[in-house]
Amino acid sequence: MTRTKISVRKGMGLIVVILVLAFLLAVGMTVISVTQTGPEVAGSVRLQQQTLETAEAGFDVAWRQLSDQFNGGLISDFSTLYRTTYNGSPGLDDPLDTANYFRRLSDKQLVDDVKARPDNELFAGQAMPGDGRFSYTVFLIDDEARGTPDVTDCILVSIGRGPRNAYARIEVEIALQ
Repeated sequence: MTRTKISVRKGMGLIVVILVLAFLLAVGMTVISVTQTGPEVAGSVRLQQQTLETAEAGFDVAWRQLSDQFNGGLISDFSTLYRTTYNGSPGLDDPLDTANYFRRLSDKQLVDDVKARPDNELFAGQAMPGDGRFSYTVFLIDDEARGTPDVTDCILVSIGRGPRNAYARIEVEIALQ
């Protein structure tokens, strides 16, 4: 009887060692997986931040251009600058248009449309100086398309585009004083 108890105890020790090694292996694989995905996540966050900064740069350039045009007397309101069509159809500035309203369209759809039909845009796919991987597209939308017309204000839309189809959109309502 003593021999049977000893051999059972030896077998139990082997099972415990195997379970501990399996647990340590699982923990080790998890740590390796986490450390490998960390830089990828950080890279994606950095890319999105750079794309947002590109959209901000597009806004800044458009703001300067509009200010220069108003101050130089070249334009007195926004009426001739509004972008109103998408894919050749009206409705880009109409919140009741369920198919074409700009807030229902993706950034990629808007950028592709502006490049395909470069009318009434401030910038279409303008590359960032120093880093051609990033570009911005900027246009104006009439914010009262269905309401009382007011050509002294609008929505300035700036869309930044980066590598791996990263997009960021900024919308700012601007008005003349």
